[in-house]
Amino acid sequence: MRVPGLVALLTLLAACGKQAAAPLTIQRHVTLARAASCDSLTKAVQDTATREMRSQLESQKGVGFAAGAAPAGATPASGGTPASYSTTNTQVAGVDESDFVKNDGTRILVLSGRTLFTAKSWPPQSLALAGKLEIEGWPTTMFLDGNQVVVFSSIWSTPAELAMGRPCPSVGCGSLAATKITVVDVSNLSAPTARAEVFLPGYSVGARRVGSRVRLVLRDGVRWPEDIQWWPQYDPALYQDPGRLSSALDALESKNEAIIRATPLSSWFPNGQRTLADGRRIDIGYACSDFYLSNAPEHLGLVTVATLDLADLAGGVSRASIVASGGTIYATADRLYLASPHWWWTRASGQLDWTYLHAFDISQSSNAGYVGSGGVEGVVGDQFSMDEKDGYLRVATSTSKYVEDATPQPRFRFEVGSRLSVLAPQQDTEGNTTLELIGEVPSLMQGERLMATRFAGDRGYAVTFRNVDPFITLDLTDPAHPNKVAELTIPGFSTYLEPIDADHLLAIGVDLPLDANGRVDWSRRAVQLSIFDVSDLSNPTRTAQSLIGTASAYSEALWDHHAFNWYRPDPGKPGLLAIPFSDWQPAQSGGNWWSGFVSDVRIFSVDAVK
Repeated sequence: MRVPGLVALLTLLAACGKQAAAPLTIQRHVTLARAASCDSLTKAVQDTATREMRSQLESQKGVGFAAGAAPAGATPASGGTPASYSTTNTQVAGVDESDFVKNDGTRILVLSGRTLFTAKSWPPQSLALAGKLEIEGWPTTMFLDGNQVVVFSSIWSTPAELAMGRPCPSVGCGSLAATKITVVDVSNLSAPTARAEVFLPGYSVGARRVGSRVRLVLRDGVRWPEDIQWWPQYDPALYQDPGRLSSALDALESKNEAIIRATPLSSWFPNGQRTLADGRRIDIGYACSDFYLSNAPEHLGLVTVATLDLADLAGGVSRASIVASGGTIYATADRLYLASPHWWWTRASGQLDWTYLHAFDISQSSNAGYVGSGGVEGVVGDQFSMDEKDGYLRVATSTSKYVEDATPQPRFRFEVGSRLSVLAPQQDTEGNTTLELIGEVPSLMQGERLMATRFAGDRGYAVTFRNVDPFITLDLTDPAHPNKVAELTIPGFSTYLEPIDADHLLAIGVDLPLDANGRVDWSRRAVQLSIFDVSDLSNPTRTAQSLIGTASAYSEALWDHHAFNWYRPDPGKPGLLAIPFSDWQPAQSGGNWWSGFVSDVRIFSVDAVK
């Protein structure tokens, strides 16, 4: 049976042996192919591991080694619930995102330390702690669905190299993580009870919930064989003789490859576990047919989309895994997109940052199904850099090109910028779905990286930064011809944009005033809130600004949109914004230095038209 893309993948990997000194180029027609068999999957993993091992050791010869540039209120069902309440700040309506606090208007659940706390919150005068449950590991986020809470916690272990006191190589090392999924019954708030437990290798990249279906994306490293050596046995004379060092490294590469080829698949990717009703834990092994192989050069690792249906806990967890290294995710009710960077294992002039995008169908309650892949120039910064409308995927990226200046002496530098790409699903000649580039804005701002992006219907907004903040407006009415309309230049930058209505955006960021010489005056830095009027895309204006704190001020909401608590139940009235805030001011003469710390919550009334 011919598996599309798999033959090309194995051919590509086989070419990456000892003779492959030059890094593999960007794959312009990227695709994932389901593993044809356990044998072919094992070979692909071993080939990729050999390539990474050799590139690591070759770097000691001076070749060099570098990774690729790398809320809506609920409607009350009866008079016994509040008229409205705030929820987790999410990107897409109807797609819930995990958070460390959840509520449904009458109950509040909070993760603190290693404990899940439950509280009754309605009526307000009855607010009180009801119960608690200790969660194994380190709980981070959760979902609330009816009387079920899904808690994600991290459990860490130490790899053999570190446990034995040996140094850690730059690839395939570090603490190993497992993610525990605990489903808790909170029908009785005073006695929350764990109903189901699942342990999966890897750490959480993010999770989404649509109805009763929970999708958890995990990223995991491989378990390298313990006998692999990442440098020759130390000999001072060896490092003074480049020829001897090169020969020693060649011999070590061959020895390591023999170890890699003898290592079975089960040793690279460990099993998960599941707790049965009687308390016994059983292994959850991978099915080779659940693995997908990419024909693009990516780091050896594992990215898994795990599916748990809360309406069918007995069905356990299903998984779809990519042998790759991915990070940023974006999801609608029907699609989940995974962004994975191209890997240049050595640097050379002319190389571009590149991101591969893989789409999965999550509209069904079953396992996530692969749809198709594509690629864009640059690096995706966060989930708000991606957006889907009418089947078109819009992606904003920061770009960089690795170039060499020959004079006066050879040196390397990055040429940076930012761009917008629009992709559409199309069928290739083999009947596979691909995400093809159909429109672009090649340069949003040359020499500046993206700091914030937001899409709203047929409009887009971007913030780039070097010394000042160009706030950019985009017309996306025609997907094939997206258009940069205008830019507003102000000091500092914004890191998050929240649509207030069709004509206004609320932003949080950092104000960086310029001095008389046009340089940033860091002593006057402050956290800032801004309102932008975008009723006229060709003439955006900032209509309001509020500076918060001193040069030491900080808010988690600058980089985590879940900490940006925006609540506006009535569109005709001002909204409320609550953000966590910290600051430090030098103590007055005679005071203690620690007395200047501030940690609180700041609440603002926001009126876009005032």
